[in-house]
Amino acid sequence: MQRSIITGTGAYIPSVVKNNKEFESGSFYTDKHELIDQPSLQIIKKFQQITGINERRYAAEGVNASDMATHAGRLAIEESGITPESLDQIIVAHNYGNINNGTSQTDAVPSLASRVKHNLGIRNPGCIAYDLLFGCPGWLQGVIQADICLRAGAAKKCLVIGTETLSRMIDRYDRDSMIFSDGAGACVIEQQESGPAGAGILATSSRSDCFEELEYINFGGSYFPDADSHSRYIKMKGRKVYEYALRHVPDAMKECLDKSGIPIDGLKKIFIHQANEKMDEAIVKAFYGLYGIEQAPEYIMPMTIQWLGNSSVATIPTLYDLVRKGQLEQHTLNTGDVILFASVGAGMNINAVCYRYTA
Repeated sequence: MQRSIITGTGAYIPSVVKNNKEFESGSFYTDKHELIDQPSLQIIKKFQQITGINERRYAAEGVNASDMATHAGRLAIEESGITPESLDQIIVAHNYGNINNGTSQTDAVPSLASRVKHNLGIRNPGCIAYDLLFGCPGWLQGVIQADICLRAGAAKKCLVIGTETLSRMIDRYDRDSMIFSDGAGACVIEQQESGPAGAGILATSSRSDCFEELEYINFGGSYFPDADSHSRYIKMKGRKVYEYALRHVPDAMKECLDKSGIPIDGLKKIFIHQANEKMDEAIVKAFYGLYGIEQAPEYIMPMTIQWLGNSSVATIPTLYDLVRKGQLEQHTLNTGDVILFASVGAGMNINAVCYRYTA
């Protein structure tokens, strides 16, 4: 049986570490432009208790989203053993394109995928490079898109990358600014014989809710009363996002797993978008609850949000790369293991992929 199989992965973890203490000297405002009358230390402590974030990574000055994407993509290509010229598609998921350090002006022309293709030195005109905008679930949607093309015979080898420099799109007067970070992750997906283990993508699911959910994550002005009215930053209605995710992500995960035919006790790992530690734990608990299981198994959900923060489209591919390469304690993968990817983000969008792993 032919299936879509991940044959190589790579990641770019930025060099600049920003810990929570570095936010202590700041002031935070509400969306009504009112100063939050609490010590910054108290605000940060509560933030850490909810999100689990102790520190995050920012891209160094002079490093852009397309640079990080190229690095992660090159590592994935090298690990897969293919030549760059043999790629049929390069899909790059992001939200804001390239952003020069010190500005919030986005640059997505030419597309990041075109820049990655150029950086990799690929001259093959049959290698189609395009960007994908799907909020935080963008990389996973790129995987789904690649799977569709592979199964349809429109491609044989695809490079899917998620890359973001959210640190350049944050409003430092907004508490939520402490959530976001930078990074890139990538994978090569090929159409191959699934082998005796039945490796590859087993099932997928996606959904978009774009009515009252549309502005839950948006592009808005600073909360600082005297800020430049022409500048825009990433904004989030945290409570609304939490409620939406908890209501719909477990259902999408169950739909995907059920379509795969794999029983819940056959699931080895869940790679979920690193948005918020408490939210992710609640989603996984609710997912198992749909099967009448009160508690999720121990070590089912690897996490990096504590030290990498929320790098949007880069969280899942970076997390997966780290686990594949044995760089997270208590988390390993063996050929035949069934894993579930799941994400939620701006749109609002949700997706999930069930995958049987092969080394």
